[in-house]
Amino acid sequence: MLQIRIHGRGGQGVVTAAELLSVAAFEQGRHAQAFPSFGSERTGAPVVAFCRIDEREIRLREPILAPDVLIVQDPTLLHQVDVFQGLRPDGYVLINSKRSFDALGLADLTARFRHERLTTVPATEIALKHLGRPLPNAVLLGGFAALSGLITLDAVAHAIRAKFSGKVADANVAAATEAHAFVQREMEDLAHAQAD
Repeated sequence: MLQIRIHGRGGQGVVTAAELLSVAAFEQGRHAQAFPSFGSERTGAPVVAFCRIDEREIRLREPILAPDVLIVQDPTLLHQVDVFQGLRPDGYVLINSKRSFDALGLADLTARFRHERLTTVPATEIALKHLGRPLPNAVLLGGFAALSGLITLDAVAHAIRAKFSGKVADANVAAATEAHAFVQREMEDLAHAQAD
């Protein structure tokens, strides 16, 4: 079972990101569930959402304490909340930022986890470019598809079009596609650097 935890702030589409991810997995013939965990339900407050993906029916309903994947929609949470708590040793981490893990003060994380599973993507900037609003959720799902290969970009696009319509859907698909290409380039550059 693949367990994904998404951290962000109220108003960033954290819950929608988990829902879209579950729809994308379902589109690929898997079982999936998505659910949020709210504290104070106000814009800007920390929000966590969860998604589980499996080949079999999922009976678990509790929050994810040992995620295989962390998606961080707001980098200001990195030193306010222990977003990395319970992350599995071979886990994936995708952070919405233009800065590297080292520049974000996360050098200890890069020392402990697999470099090829850790990356950042400027999701807010990509969202502003395509949507005109700082909504990084769908953008990050495109990046996650490239980072992990666990879902396809086509499945992400299908999930976006199932949730939204018209120009909003088109803009989100374009943003997710750009993030997918960005992360693919990052992964290729890392592979070349490790080969040298």
